[in-house]
Amino acid sequence: MLVSQRSWQHSVDRVRQFLGGVPPRVQVAALPWRHAKRGLEVMLITSRDTGRWVLPKGWPEKGELLHESAAREATEEAGLHGTICVEEIGHYLYGKNLKSGLEARCEVLVFPLKVERIDKSWPEKGQRLRQWLSTGEAASRVRERDLAELIGDFAIPV
Repeated sequence: MLVSQRSWQHSVDRVRQFLGGVPPRVQVAALPWRHAKRGLEVMLITSRDTGRWVLPKGWPEKGELLHESAAREATEEAGLHGTICVEEIGHYLYGKNLKSGLEARCEVLVFPLKVERIDKSWPEKGQRLRQWLSTGEAASRVRERDLAELIGDFAIPV
């Protein structure tokens, strides 16, 4: 099941109120995770433009379900494959700098991705770094406060 209409409308209404009536553009992100010897880890990647630590994310493409778009972004940006959750676990807002020099407000829906395979080569390999981190360390590296909370609170039963 995708995001319920009521939940989605609540999110949109809240964001419109925050932005003074201008709806945000919707992006999707994968939250890659795995169980490791030291516990639960999530993977962050660097953005191509500023080098800041982020989740693999991007624009949904026509004909794709939102969780499918998130899984595609994880493959393109980080070479990750696995099982993606069909329901978002949360969302966050950020300002995306556009080529025009303007900033677009974006709401990013986050879908957990249990990583089962990691490619040695992938489409954006030379443009990004990737790193496995504890949820606490990952939360401290991202810039967006809501994303940091989402990552810091992320837990998977063993």
